[in-house]
Amino acid sequence: MLDIAEELHRWIARGRDAAVATVVAVGGSAPRQPGAALAVDRDGTAIGSVSGGCVEGAVYELCRQAIEDGRSVVERFGYSDEDAFAVGLTCGGVIDILVTPLRGPVLAEALEAAAAGRAAALARIVAGPREMLGRAMLVRPDGSVEGGFGGHPDLDRTVAGEARAMLDAGRTGTVEIGADGSRCGEPVTVLVESSVPAPRMIVFGAVDFAAALVKVGVFLGYHVTVCDARPVFATRARFPDADEIVVEWPHRYLASTEVDARTVLCVLTHDAKFDVPLLRAALRLSVAYIGAMGSRRTHEDRERQLREAGVGEAELARLRSPIGLDLGARTPEETALSIAAEIVAARRGGSGAALTGADTPIHHDAPPALPGPAANSSDPSA
Repeated sequence: MLDIAEELHRWIARGRDAAVATVVAVGGSAPRQPGAALAVDRDGTAIGSVSGGCVEGAVYELCRQAIEDGRSVVERFGYSDEDAFAVGLTCGGVIDILVTPLRGPVLAEALEAAAAGRAAALARIVAGPREMLGRAMLVRPDGSVEGGFGGHPDLDRTVAGEARAMLDAGRTGTVEIGADGSRCGEPVTVLVESSVPAPRMIVFGAVDFAAALVKVGVFLGYHVTVCDARPVFATRARFPDADEIVVEWPHRYLASTEVDARTVLCVLTHDAKFDVPLLRAALRLSVAYIGAMGSRRTHEDRERQLREAGVGEAELARLRSPIGLDLGARTPEETALSIAAEIVAARRGGSGAALTGADTPIHHDAPPALPGPAANSSDPSA
């Protein structure tokens, strides 16, 4: 639901009556992952998507019904071999969807935080005792919470801890807990949606290839920074799409800025006086991706200089160089696509090989286990 938080926050601010459907679990090949959402207001306006088109019509009607009766429901959709024209996923997957009215202070606060770019986790019960379905809790990075699960303090504490851990990792998914807050007893499945600031892409080197990569990075949802020590090249006129432009020696900027496990670093200068001190520092950071541009000869010379600077073999093994996948790219735009494809493959566990004729999974993210059979409807308590 937090993937469409900005618009939903506006709906709440304007007093629009609405309901939201959220993917809570998937099995097999499914087009959207947990957290993806479709919302419908009383006038019939719809935003978002839960299936890429397969079951949108049926989910739309469930949202209209939730607006009318104020009740939450979890429904399961899957492909039907007996009736290929029945509502289902023609891709062969199965998805469980929580449909709930868009009401209550907890949902409002979660949407406000996500729309403002603040970190927060929204935890909602999606399977378990009928009377608990749809109840919600908001968990902030400092551990403070809003809402809860209606007189179950041990469950509140357990979910708050799990949600905070998932927020720290920027993860969205489900966790199964006993209704008493332990791992035993009647199970309760909780969907935790994490809202975190956009991951960072830092592009070092204000070159033509960087201009193209900035556009692709923004398209992929990164907060993109361009850094170069040469003020004549690092200008807003040359990089209008960048979120930030920094004129500084790359290794000095890297030492002064915040990075995390989702950050990707793209070194496009292919100039040793910039690259070696930068990569020496970068290869010791816990970031998602480090790639450096240059020919194979440049790469070999750069590796030699990094070894002489004290960089170990394990650290060098993290470096993607020459940067990008083998697409036969020549233009800056094609090269940017090659780099972006390698970044996605590195972050998602893909091989970079063609899917045609392959027997590997199309989607490499391990989906959460499906909760039990689709729950019956109940009144929301969030």
